[in-house]
Amino acid sequence: MNIKNRKYSFSLKTTFTITLFSIFILMILYFFQTLYLNYYYEVYKIDQVESIAQKLQNGIDDLGSFFLSISNEQDVCIEYVTRTSKYLYNENMKGCLLKSPSNKTANLMDRMYTGEEESMFYKITNPLYNTKSFLFGMRIGDNYVFINSQLESLDATNKVLKEQLIYLLIVVIILSIVIAYFVSHSITKPIFEITKKAKKMGKGDLQVKFEPSNISEIDELSETLNYAMSEMIKTDDYRRDLMANVGHDLKTPLTLIKSYAEMVRDITYKDPAKRKEHLNVIINESDRLNELVNDIISLSKLEANAEKLTKEKYDLVSEIKNIIQKFEILELTENYNFVYTGPESAMIFADKGKMNQVIYNLINNAINYTGVDSTVYINLTKVKTGYQVEIIDTGAGIDEKTIAHVWDRYYKTEKKHKRNKVGTGLGLSIVREILEAHDFIYGVKSTVGKGTNFYFIAKK
Repeated sequence: MNIKNRKYSFSLKTTFTITLFSIFILMILYFFQTLYLNYYYEVYKIDQVESIAQKLQNGIDDLGSFFLSISNEQDVCIEYVTRTSKYLYNENMKGCLLKSPSNKTANLMDRMYTGEEESMFYKITNPLYNTKSFLFGMRIGDNYVFINSQLESLDATNKVLKEQLIYLLIVVIILSIVIAYFVSHSITKPIFEITKKAKKMGKGDLQVKFEPSNISEIDELSETLNYAMSEMIKTDDYRRDLMANVGHDLKTPLTLIKSYAEMVRDITYKDPAKRKEHLNVIINESDRLNELVNDIISLSKLEANAEKLTKEKYDLVSEIKNIIQKFEILELTENYNFVYTGPESAMIFADKGKMNQVIYNLINNAINYTGVDSTVYINLTKVKTGYQVEIIDTGAGIDEKTIAHVWDRYYKTEKKHKRNKVGTGLGLSIVREILEAHDFIYGVKSTVGKGTNFYFIAKK
């Protein structure tokens, strides 16, 4: 098996990561404690001596008491030299170089007496114990202060630390495995539950519910899956509605076509007037059937991005008026009234065929739902980015709960149409797909009892 393609469980990865991190921290600790322990110890002792010197520079009222307390507290020996006498503090400190100065120590102290320097600091070796030691000298007026601080050997300490780190490493590895197990288990348990329920959902069980956990990211995933499931339920409902609508709308024209064709064949073929009337019914029902099929095909192509837009500059007003003329038969036979308000010309850049389909569908929708005055308003207004087109009916309007779904495919309002037209609930979905493909702003405003306004903004 290719190692790159090998899959590991979350528990194993968590255990490995936490253990590796713990070992890494211990290795850093080992590095600093063993390799730099002597260095940090020296820095600490130097800071200790410098702190005493700083206090002396600031001035001390009772030097004797100060030297006595500070020498014991910080384990240093101090010699205070005046013109008449010498005072030694903490002289019993192990390795105190000031108690019995060696030749080297005495020479260094003499430099302080004879030189002009205000202070001195030397790192020397204690000949009695072969250990390092600091010797600090400072002039205070006509008097002198010498401070000796011993550096203890840390070899034994380093050895103990190394042994402790080995045992600590073993303990940390065991604890890492235990902690990783419980951490991974607390995370993977809800994930396994989500996976189990997601598989059921994938098999068509839409009654599962993704429960929240105590982990925000997993809760967000659960909410997303619950939302996806609700959308699947909604889509399934729409699909059933579509099948019912399409089945009904296909059956009705097909039944009429078959019935009137048989009537022409068997009865009215010798009567020219009746025959023409029946053939017109067949033609009209065929047009209805063709319109339904074209809507289904158009929406499928738009959603699959199978059709590319062919944009061009053209006069929107001219096309709107041409589309209105197609509904002239309704003005003559059913007393419909189409009112256009706007400029005489409006040049936009869009796919003329697709935009004509948008306007036709919106006007046809308004015809189906307009009020008793049988009026449809088409308003065109110039705006900053182009032209706003409004198709307004005077019907019963749409409530807030319903208006959010008017653009959904397969959706069909429960309100009865004013006219008995083909209604698959695809027309407005086609409008939405075309307008989004053009990146045009669109929307719908409605007031219950007063009518509905579908609008979009076509760019220049």
